[in-house]
Amino acid sequence: MRFPLALTAKMARHVIKHKLARTPKFAMVLQLEPLHTCNLTCTGCGRIREYSTNLKDMMSLEDCLASAAECDAPMVSICGGEPLIYPKIEELVNGILEQGRIVYICTNGMFMRKKMREYLAGIYSPALEPKLAELLAQKLITDKDCETIRKGKNDGRATIKPSKWMYWNVHIDGLEYTHDLIVEREGVFKECVEAVKMAKLIGYQVATNTTVYKETDMKEVEQMFEYFSSLEVDGHTISPGYEYDAAKKDMVKRLNKQPEDFFLTRKMTREKFAKIEEWGERFTIFGTTQYQEFLAGKREMTCTPWAIPTRNIRGWKAPCYLMTDGHYAGYHEMLEKVDWNKYGVVNGIARDPRCENCMVHCGYDPSGALGRHNQRGDNWKNIKYNFGPKPKPYREGSKVNAFNGVSIGKGHLAEAKAAINSPRAAMNGAQAAFSRKEEPASGGSCGTGDTSQRDDLLAKIKKDV
Repeated sequence: MRFPLALTAKMARHVIKHKLARTPKFAMVLQLEPLHTCNLTCTGCGRIREYSTNLKDMMSLEDCLASAAECDAPMVSICGGEPLIYPKIEELVNGILEQGRIVYICTNGMFMRKKMREYLAGIYSPALEPKLAELLAQKLITDKDCETIRKGKNDGRATIKPSKWMYWNVHIDGLEYTHDLIVEREGVFKECVEAVKMAKLIGYQVATNTTVYKETDMKEVEQMFEYFSSLEVDGHTISPGYEYDAAKKDMVKRLNKQPEDFFLTRKMTREKFAKIEEWGERFTIFGTTQYQEFLAGKREMTCTPWAIPTRNIRGWKAPCYLMTDGHYAGYHEMLEKVDWNKYGVVNGIARDPRCENCMVHCGYDPSGALGRHNQRGDNWKNIKYNFGPKPKPYREGSKVNAFNGVSIGKGHLAEAKAAINSPRAAMNGAQAAFSRKEEPASGGSCGTGDTSQRDDLLAKIKKDV
């Protein structure tokens, strides 16, 4: 099967139950944001800007678990911010699993290895030594890590264990150079790859999550799928970048860039995703066949925002994950009070101008799953896609030149570093005036995303030469 039977059956039972009960609107996936704090400042992400006054706030564990129970979605995507920063992430993951739900941890990957080392410490016995030796041989842990793991874990707290009901969902927007550029920090791609490798060796399920922008090279995305397929990841989610308000404002104010130069129009999306159905046969891409056809421009659809609701520190966010017209105290209150007919695109016409170019996964994929725009043969196509054989790992993907950035000295800050360290720059005082402290390649500290020092430096060097 392309997708695990237990997970597919759980989602199917949920849909059938509500269709038999004629429930007009119900949740399929909860996007739970326990906090908006993040250690990265990804270009195109408006979360830490929209909620900039609440970055120190977070939902209580009890509130998070109650929200999952309230909307009763069979799947919970824990996102943010960076969810692994949440102080009780282990208790949250285990609490949702105990409720009988599927869990996706949507992470930038920077703290994954730390959490997995804690898991290994929690289960350590001499029988684990061969696995430690394998991880050590692949340089996924250090000798010091081994010593810490062997001491065990005695704080009484839960760990995040491998489970057929849980996925690490790792943000990857391209190969090394592109991904590090988008997340605005060098070394992130390498850490993500090492985290994925470690997770697969230990026995976790791993997926990747990719956003496509105007300048995205789709051949590179295909190579990215090939590379991660060779690492035997369990699936991929891919969605077009959408110019929602918070991200647009950030691009103009912080980066001095025009949103139209970065985000996709509907026409551009269809051009970018022309091969999505072909990729769906080669790789395990999560989503319905209807959504893939929609992305490729072969059919029209209307979004279903209430099926993948967002719950965060301010309440239930409406009308959708990307647009904010209000927050509500309860999921059912939101369903009743929001005028859903004001939003979406119907027959190619946007009801709200903000919806015009949106074709994102969280809005449209549930429309396919719920059969809102079924055409003849759709049910059979979905059955065939979901219950057909899972694509085999693409072994040739190991030959992809994935590390094409900072690993070979061609990171996006390479030019600035070379300029800072040049004799001419030193003579001109550029080192003192513009030098930028190196940010560590792995998690812990926050990147500012401020490129002004680099840009000023390059402008000065160019002028002086």
